[in-house]
Amino acid sequence: MLFWTITLAVLALDRAVKYVVTANMQVGQSIPIIETFFHITFVKNPGAAFGILTDKRWFFVVVTIAILALLFYLAFTMGKNSKFTAVCLALICGGAIGNFIDRVASGLVTDYLDFRGIWPYIFNLADSAIVVGVILLAWQLIRDELKQEKPSEK
Repeated sequence: MLFWTITLAVLALDRAVKYVVTANMQVGQSIPIIETFFHITFVKNPGAAFGILTDKRWFFVVVTIAILALLFYLAFTMGKNSKFTAVCLALICGGAIGNFIDRVASGLVTDYLDFRGIWPYIFNLADSAIVVGVILLAWQLIRDELKQEKPSEK
């Protein structure tokens, strides 16, 4: 239940923010929130992270379906035994589904988070959820592996 709750929450928030941005801004428009640091800048991304693989819409659709199938499998196996793992997988799934909807609908992902001066790329909430989920999952897997390698104390 935790997995689905977080997945749907991330998806709903992502869709809501993208709706507000697309309904109220023109592509290319930028609204400074914190001058020279953070802007809401509306762009449409035809590629993946950092604009790589531009215009490979169907490649991303197929790959996302495969990844989501794997994530759902992991959520119902590994995630059953660990709430932390379920949260990590849900963040990744919610973000992946959010961007997947954009790709299927138009072939372009709506991006809007623009941290100027520290990051040259514009991204969205779905991207953030994916990155946070992957980092936390990797941290957990590394931590668990180190625990297993640690010699038992007598």
